[in-house]
Amino acid sequence: MIIEIRVKNCFSFEDQIALSMEADMRNKKFASNVHRENHFNVLKAVGIYGPNNAGKTCLVKCLRAIRQILLNKETSLMPNIFSKNPVCELGVTFLANGKKYAYDFMYDSEKEEFIYEKFADISKDQYGNEKELIWLLSDSRKEEYYCVDEELIRMIPMVGKNSLLCYMVDAGRFQHIAEMRSIISGFAEKIDLINMNNIPMKKTIELMKNKNRLQQKVVEFIKNADLYLDNFEYVDADKIPLDIHKKEERPEEKALDIPEQVMDQIRLVSTYKGVPVPSLLFDSTGTKKIAALASYIVEALEQGRILVVDELDSSIHFKLTRAIVAMFNNELNSSAQLIFTVHDINLMDCRRMFRKEQIWFVHKDEEGVYVYSLADFTAQQGIRDTTDIMEKYRKGALGALPDPELINSLLEFWRIEQSP
Repeated sequence: MIIEIRVKNCFSFEDQIALSMEADMRNKKFASNVHRENHFNVLKAVGIYGPNNAGKTCLVKCLRAIRQILLNKETSLMPNIFSKNPVCELGVTFLANGKKYAYDFMYDSEKEEFIYEKFADISKDQYGNEKELIWLLSDSRKEEYYCVDEELIRMIPMVGKNSLLCYMVDAGRFQHIAEMRSIISGFAEKIDLINMNNIPMKKTIELMKNKNRLQQKVVEFIKNADLYLDNFEYVDADKIPLDIHKKEERPEEKALDIPEQVMDQIRLVSTYKGVPVPSLLFDSTGTKKIAALASYIVEALEQGRILVVDELDSSIHFKLTRAIVAMFNNELNSSAQLIFTVHDINLMDCRRMFRKEQIWFVHKDEEGVYVYSLADFTAQQGIRDTTDIMEKYRKGALGALPDPELINSLLEFWRIEQSP
């Protein structure tokens, strides 16, 4: 599970920002929203609010970059466009196998090199005291190098820097480096990132092909999300209700208007009042998104994965988004985590749904981009667990609210139309 994400000079973020999923245990409300393990307390779900183009998607991009780097896969890191500094700084603190780890790195986008790496094992006693044990430190700027595998220390300055150190050396020769690689790759592989405006159906299709317990849960999830849906299944090609080769019966989505590419998806069939129809042709955009999202949610809850969703509320009814978040907050969820960006203020509910530290904001002004939590607001500022947070947000008391001047555009348009 993710405990904290740190970003500096990357994408829209120039100054240091941090998004924390650590629970404040002084707050006893909604205890089921917290995962507890070995004295560590991690939030099961976090929602991120803010205006369009403020930086919410950039946070998701940063997480994607961290995932790709930890898996030694190609990624695109870009420093802030207003900064002359080419060095991007990223870091993540996470919980894996009951232990807390932190990995921080700096990437020089001009030289395409990792110029700084630090990996630490963090323990915590029953009194809340934390102790950091550094496994690896490689700082080519200051020429500081350390590794618990001491025989590697002299080699570090000579190792290439276009990937993380653990992928540049023969891990079989160094016990702790091999373990470190296993820890970070195992953590990163558990992260799924999706954008609701471009969510692939592939995972649902693959799960639907196998008749097992996971497939049954996906079907039940989709059925329960639609009041009128009797069944949802993957059928043999000869059982497809319609001939998709007929021009008038092809899907409206132009990107999918090639039978070879849609064949698998067209075999997903929805049944309404006993009548089976291809989901791709007949279901609404929202139902299709639910069908695609279902496999990610079910798999995350079943396997303890981390699901990151950009624009969770896109084309989905607010009651469904509340239900999805409630599934992750539920006490039956022991290790899955949900991080999502959202605009729907119906989720901004600290009376029945969220702890204060589970609601985050991204705000942008002429000075920069800011990331902060609802928990940063105190009772003296009028923010309590019983406060109507939605109303406070509407009035601009929490920031991260757009101030569109569309009415001025309309008036200007009207003036032009009326002018002689």
